Amino acid sequence: MRRVLGFCLVLLLMSLLGNDGAVAGASRGGQLKTASGFSAALGEDVRYTVYLPSGYDRDTARRYPVLYLLHGRGDTMTAWTRVKPELDRMIAAGEIPPVLAVMPDAPWSGRGSYYVDSAYTGTDRGRPVETALTRDLVSHVDSSLRTIPQRSARVVGGYSMGGAGALRYALAHQDLFEHGLVLSPAVYTPLPPADSSTREFGAYGVGERLFDDAVYQRLNYPALLSRLRGELPTRLYIAVGDDEWANPDPADARHDLDFESAALYNAARRAPGVSAQLRITDGGHDWTVWTPAFVNGLRHFAPTLAVAAGQSR
Repeated sequence: MRRVLGFCLVLLLMSLLGNDGAVAGASRGGQLKTASGFSAALGEDVRYTVYLPSGYDRDTARRYPVLYLLHGRGDTMTAWTRVKPELDRMIAAGEIPPVLAVMPDAPWSGRGSYYVDSAYTGTDRGRPVETALTRDLVSHVDSSLRTIPQRSARVVGGYSMGGAGALRYALAHQDLFEHGLVLSPAVYTPLPPADSSTREFGAYGVGERLFDDAVYQRLNYPALLSRLRGELPTRLYIAVGDDEWANPDPADARHDLDFESAALYNAARRAPGVSAQLRITDGGHDWTVWTPAFVNGLRHFAPTLAVAAGQSR
């Protein structure tokens, strides 16, 4: 009986140690926190969720690269939190360095701001969202968290409307971002189709008009590519699904997102200082495409992502 009790005790201890090990393993992952920073451009706070990697609270001398992750139209800052397990796993495996990930909320223009400074003055007037995020939020994050405050240590990424925003920020703000993770971007050339949400929310409007052709073309990527500074490397990783929504009008097939993404890639890789990758993967306009593209895009950027202040390549 004593041997049986002893054996049971050993099994119990092994079970407890195993459970402790599992908890300890889980605790090695990063943490998600919510915060906010004041934007002078908006006259209000910008709310965001931030991913802090394991060890951030302990190693107070270390500084980190930063991912800025922009959500799609109608979504919130919680959308990107689903990639936390991927970040935990890639960091633990050494596939990417420990990073911070800032996921801002964009409630303006009915959550259809397209991340630009809007001149629309009608109902639900446009706001200077681009200035708020690229100037005020980046400055706030650099002053509040232990970042590496240089372009080679920043990635801006997004999906759908956020993909359009990430592309614009990577091209229009080369001083801030060296890397752009552009997933199923809602970008159209020369103009969006008649039923596109880019026309509905005033992001590209002016005065009382919800949409203005000239404003859209001025803010869109063809105009930006022509003004790039070739001495500042810009690295784009573009991914799109092969089952994205197909425009029913054959005349609008040119605006299917897989077609538009290929056009973007072929234009971008010819621009001075730009290196671009394009991946067309199985799936539609959803996380079956965006999650693996996020993982593979970060793996692609890892060798060129600065992990120490002053690092250059």
